[in-house]
Amino acid sequence: MKEIDILDIDGIKIGNAQNLEAGTGCTVIICEKGCTAGVDVRGGGPASHETELLNPINTVDKIYGVCLSGGSAYGLEASSGVMKYLEEKGIGFKVGEIVVPIVCGASIFDLAVGDFKIRPDKKMGYEACINSEKNIVEEGNVGAGTGASVGKYRGIERAMKSGLGVYAVQVGNLKVGAVVSVNAVGDVIDVGTNKTIAGLLNEEKTKILSTREEIWNDFENQGGKFTGNTTIACLITNAKLTKSEATKIAGMTHNGFARAICPVHTALDGDTIFTMGTGEVESNVNTLGTLGAYVMAKAINKAVLKTEGRYGLISSKDLKNK
Repeated sequence: MKEIDILDIDGIKIGNAQNLEAGTGCTVIICEKGCTAGVDVRGGGPASHETELLNPINTVDKIYGVCLSGGSAYGLEASSGVMKYLEEKGIGFKVGEIVVPIVCGASIFDLAVGDFKIRPDKKMGYEACINSEKNIVEEGNVGAGTGASVGKYRGIERAMKSGLGVYAVQVGNLKVGAVVSVNAVGDVIDVGTNKTIAGLLNEEKTKILSTREEIWNDFENQGGKFTGNTTIACLITNAKLTKSEATKIAGMTHNGFARAICPVHTALDGDTIFTMGTGEVESNVNTLGTLGAYVMAKAINKAVLKTEGRYGLISSKDLKNK
């Protein structure tokens, strides 16, 4: 196995657009020839677009893009900009002479930082598509990770800055990569060392506490905050998949969430993973599911390690330098 650039997966384009002052943005993953796709939603409070279409019993078997965004449910509007971009290229599901670009999406809650009145919209979604043509992968304070934060159980004041993470590997001819915006109530764990690298700060903001233990200590009155979360991601592979297989792989990839985020999948998270398969290489669900969990956990780690402090929130880099 070797680490690769996620854009080494042929047929995939990734672009970001953001408003740094407002603290929000969106990330698009485009496959102009169409991908077989699946989704698995584990959190109890999702903000999502066209997820039901990916149910294996439903008819349409290809999508042309995934839009990950900030802005909570408002940010789902960014998907319309992706549709506009694809429609102009004549790309989408053909209905007679009409083209309907199938674009799935999910949003994080980042309204607690920056300017909550500004959210990703159709214009920003379109801009991210234009930026995808540059063939440059960005991480950290960009796209859907612009306003992301982690460790929010005691409120945003004691949270840490997170962002967008990307990681990909190749095994033989098989390529698997992950794009993730990490916006969790929980802490982020380094999957190599098992140490906490971002999360709930103490009152002095000098060290990271255990969110899990804080929750356990509050068992009688649950005095913390579970709102304002959600980690959203897309797993991308060059494998040939059915919708059922893509859905199962998305579910197995949630193991990467569980390895790198603690706690995760809470009642007010909207934790969501999409799978996109370009259909080039034969593989199997078990290989792809285990690779998916691996690259997703690594991408989650990169989301905090590549991020700079902003909006009054310190980053993992800042804490390390104290």
